[in-house]
Amino acid sequence: MRNARITRKTAETEISVEIDLDGSGHYDMQTGVGFFDHMLDQLARHSLIDMTIRAKGDLHVDDHHTVEDTGIALGQALMQALGEKTGIRRYGACLLPMDDALVRAALDLSARPYLVWNVDLPTAKIGSFDTELVREFFQAFTTHGGITCHVDAINGINSHHITEAAFKAVARALREAIETDPRAENAIPSTKGAL
Repeated sequence: MRNARITRKTAETEISVEIDLDGSGHYDMQTGVGFFDHMLDQLARHSLIDMTIRAKGDLHVDDHHTVEDTGIALGQALMQALGEKTGIRRYGACLLPMDDALVRAALDLSARPYLVWNVDLPTAKIGSFDTELVREFFQAFTTHGGITCHVDAINGINSHHITEAAFKAVARALREAIETDPRAENAIPSTKGAL
C-alpha cells in the first residue's frame, strides 16, 4: 500500500497529514488558511493523491509557520509512501494554462531535493494570504519530499491564477512521476539501483 500518515508537532504548529498515492484525488484540508486550503485541494485533485491535512498553527503571528510546516509534513508523507520507489516513472512534467497564466513544472523524485522557482507574483497578497508563502511551501515540500522541481511562470498577470496554475502544474507532474510504469513494475528507475 502506497500510503502514509505523518504527524509533526512543534511549539508553533501541530500538523497531521494522511495520503494515499493510489487514490482518486479526494481531499479534506483544514489548515485555518483559506486560500492555502484551496491550493492544497488543487494539489490533491490534480495529482489524484488522496489527502487529509489538519493543521493548527500560530496564525495570530502570521501564516508562515503553518504553510511551511504543512509543506514539511506533506513532503515527509510523500517520501514515506513512495518507499523504495520501485516501479514508479520517477519523472513528470506539465505545461498548464489557466486564463492569463501559463506555468511549466518539471520534477524528478530523485531523493536529491532542489527547487528552481522562476515565478514572479505581481501582488504581495492574494486576499489576506502572503504570496511569498507560495515559494516557502514548495521549498519545504520539495526538500522533505526529496524532489528536484523546476517551476517557471511563462505568462501571467493575476497572482491568484499564477499561483493556482503552479499548484496544478506541480500536481499533474507529480501524478505522472508517482505512477507505476507497466514496462518496469519491479525496477527502481535508476542505474544506481536506488533512489
